[in-house]
Amino acid sequence: MDISFASAVVILLLVTDPIGNIPLFVSLLRHVKPARRVRVIARECAIALAVLLVFVVFGRTLLDLFGLSERSLNLAGGMILFLIALRMIFRSREGVFGDTPAGEPLIVPLAIPAIAGPAAIATVVLLVSRAPQRLPEWLAAITVAIAVSFVVLIFAERISRWLGERVLEAFERLMGLLLTAIAVEMLLRGIEGFVRHVQGA
Repeated sequence: MDISFASAVVILLLVTDPIGNIPLFVSLLRHVKPARRVRVIARECAIALAVLLVFVVFGRTLLDLFGLSERSLNLAGGMILFLIALRMIFRSREGVFGDTPAGEPLIVPLAIPAIAGPAAIATVVLLVSRAPQRLPEWLAAITVAIAVSFVVLIFAERISRWLGERVLEAFERLMGLLLTAIAVEMLLRGIEGFVRHVQGA
């Protein structure tokens, strides 16, 4: 299936999950001075963007280095995405990513894995492996997705107060449902590729 630029942006927004990250960001930045919060969010988004761009540029090389196929990446990415989606739908008290460290967050858990998590990394590598000739398009899609995440997270506290906890939970579960469908699609593609590989062997 050919993925358009708009579809890529939507998928990346689903896997980076800015709406679902609002409670996590609000909680972890509660004790950070308001003047520093924007800087912290900008820094974490920049780190997440850098991580995803590294995997966009060198993802194919890493796959070849470790002898991994698109089939295995589809299956692994699909399973990771499926597990994260389930935790979004059936959220525990610890949140999607479990316990979080005290103090001002740095890289973990905001940049990684909240924004640039395993599912996001697997998604960008898959995009490039399927259509390497569209690399500039994928770079733009990632940049747009992270920019949208940045804007949403800048207003995280206001959005949290305006929508309320229940509405945010409902949004996150809805995104979890969409991610589940994407995860199943990735798994089916991986299984289909494996079956074709076995039949052709």
